Amino acid sequence: MISEMWQKAMHRFLLASCAVILMSQRWVIAEDNISSVPPARPWPRALTEFTPLSLEPIFTGRGLPTSQELSSQEKPAWDARIRERGDILRLSPDDWRLYYTGYDGSKTGIRQLGLAHSKDGLRFERSQPEPLIPGRWVEDVCVRTHNSQKNTSSAPFLMFAEGEGDQMQWFQSQNGIEWSHLGQVDIRKRSGEPIEPGPYGTPTLWIEGNQWHLFYERRDLGIWHATSADGKVWQLVQDDPVMVCGPQDFDRLQIAANQVFRHGGMYYMVFHGSGDATTPRRWATGLARSTDLHHWEKYPGGPLRPIDENKSSGIIVHDGLRYRLYTMHDQVIVHVGPMTSD
Repeated sequence: MISEMWQKAMHRFLLASCAVILMSQRWVIAEDNISSVPPARPWPRALTEFTPLSLEPIFTGRGLPTSQELSSQEKPAWDARIRERGDILRLSPDDWRLYYTGYDGSKTGIRQLGLAHSKDGLRFERSQPEPLIPGRWVEDVCVRTHNSQKNTSSAPFLMFAEGEGDQMQWFQSQNGIEWSHLGQVDIRKRSGEPIEPGPYGTPTLWIEGNQWHLFYERRDLGIWHATSADGKVWQLVQDDPVMVCGPQDFDRLQIAANQVFRHGGMYYMVFHGSGDATTPRRWATGLARSTDLHHWEKYPGGPLRPIDENKSSGIIVHDGLRYRLYTMHDQVIVHVGPMTSD
């Protein structure tokens, strides 16, 4: 009887011991799984910490006429003010180009393309007194260089921009000064049907190999992604936007892409957003990143400059030592990032 009771007790003890061992092993496995999950990749300081180089703008419109000038029938300059997104290219250490949209300051005034040059990206001078394409509406410009002879356009400069009525147009140039109009940009749904009529603009171009990528907005309610082999016909990667508004306050109502570039093995998108329903709206510049140009993660730290500064249409350019952030609506202000190794 005692032997039987002892055997039962030992059996219960062994079962309990096995359970403890199994639980401890499962705990170790769980701990190993937790420790093996890679931490979230930090956002580079070089792209997220910008301070104004000066409170004064480095480029503005020519300014509106004074009341005395108006009384003498002096008309506003075609670029009395500059509007929305321009583009800045650093073609060499001493060859910087600022493409901008100028207008007479009125709501209905035609928007035209201007160009300014600089040797350091800090002091820009207009290349000519007249617009580059007189009489043609060119707004929210994106200018890129490319050298692929396999694509339709062999010209080294391409420009995508909004035309009148927010209808996207594209152009080519041999020198970035004299431009040929290639027509309205043709974007198709996944089914092959044209996208719905209506405004579509703020085009942002990225070319990688023989694949062209185009990001654009519709009424600033989201950012769509389309691809093409030659720029003639574009097809959406998906019919829905790849980036939507929010969830942060500064872009909860409207967004649009400004620029795409690579840094540290990832793609980065500079965009601007608004969470302000007042008139006029306030806009801020944001940052997002991706590994495939399709799935985007927004920088959780908010806009790159405070919302109350109302700085939008940002473009990031490397000056050879560090990154600079240019905001340009409706004056160009330069901000500099830290000199880091990231």
